[in-house]
Amino acid sequence: MNFLRKIRSGKNVRIKYYIFSYIYLHIPHFVLKMRLNRLLKSVAKRKDYDEIKDRVDYYCKLSDASAADKKEWMNHFVAIGKQKVVRPKVYYLDSYCYARYFNSGKKWNLCTGDVNYVPQYPSITKSRPICNDNANATLLNLDKIRHFIFLKDKKKWTDKRDMIIFRGALGQKDGNEFKQNRYKFMKMYFGNPMCDLGEIAEGGKCVNPEWQSPKLTLYQHLDYKFVLSLEGNDVASNLKWVMSSNSIAVMPRPTCESWFMEGRLIPNVHYIEISPSFEDLEEKLNYYINNPDEAQKIIDNAHEYVKKFRNRKREEIVSLLVLQKYINKTNI
Repeated sequence: MNFLRKIRSGKNVRIKYYIFSYIYLHIPHFVLKMRLNRLLKSVAKRKDYDEIKDRVDYYCKLSDASAADKKEWMNHFVAIGKQKVVRPKVYYLDSYCYARYFNSGKKWNLCTGDVNYVPQYPSITKSRPICNDNANATLLNLDKIRHFIFLKDKKKWTDKRDMIIFRGALGQKDGNEFKQNRYKFMKMYFGNPMCDLGEIAEGGKCVNPEWQSPKLTLYQHLDYKFVLSLEGNDVASNLKWVMSSNSIAVMPRPTCESWFMEGRLIPNVHYIEISPSFEDLEEKLNYYINNPDEAQKIIDNAHEYVKKFRNRKREEIVSLLVLQKYINKTNI
């Protein structure tokens, strides 16, 4: 049963991901170089070129720096050809599959894990704070096996339960008050008749055993009209699959962003915004339950937003152009 649960959970199949990732890593460099040249020559002729360029500049905000700055950076960078396997390994696989297209002598700085700060030196990251001064964090689609999941939802929003659901771990690594937002939400709303909430044990431990709940598949979440999408150590990992479904993501305005460009999401257009204090949750849920046409508009807008990330060839082109820009701006 556990095996079938994993297969039907809605999550990406890890064994498939690892097989294709390792195959990709063994493609000869000269083949990748020829392919890169073809892609770069054809990209300007694409109908979606303006969108591609806009996304590249959004992910990589680096501008021309002084030679002195670049010399300082180089002391902290490593040559692409000498990049060691990092942990978690998915960060290495997801970044290096694109880095191998470029000269192995070019240097970069790969930051792994949940990045909710701006690195001191220009770096490749999965995430970054949403702020004006975040150029040192160049985004690539890292850990996509976990974060980039899209679902086929056959159930209409009007046929779903008038409740919000949450299943997740509460023990965020950062101990400050802000990053305890999931704990705060559970404390406020556990047992509320409009909420189906449960804590998933992390490392066999729960913050509050009374809140513990068994895991649900992603598809089981889709029986509910609303899905809570709260940030953990950085971005909310469930936001992509929720926005691809016929349920609606409910969350405060995001403070971190990833390849999904959370900083461009519009409150009450792509998701239902609640205050950081969560005090207006029931008011917002009741409003959209009583105004299903407005709820459907949010679902339609979310689907349209998600659509831009589902073209694999375009995603590859954008990734390569982001890394090319990063290399051009940082290497002497």
